Amino acid sequence: MRTEQIKRTAKELIKRFHDRFNGDFENNKKLVNSMVTGGTPKVKNQIAGYITRSMATEAKELAPEAPMEAEETA
Repeated sequence: MRTEQIKRTAKELIKRFHDRFNGDFENNKKLVNSMVTGGTPKVKNQIAGYITRSMATEAKELAPEAPMEAEETA
């Protein structure tokens, strides 16, 4: 599977099951194994890794906003 296909699959899984995924690779790996039929273990791990990185980036983008708002209101 090419990188574009891995990203496309990961984005589709995030879109459908956003509330199930988080920043933990092992948890995401189990979910991907149960959701994706076919594919090699390497491909499934790449999808889970991309999802993990995406979720961690999303959490990092949301986290700094809260303290900034508190400083502005003070």
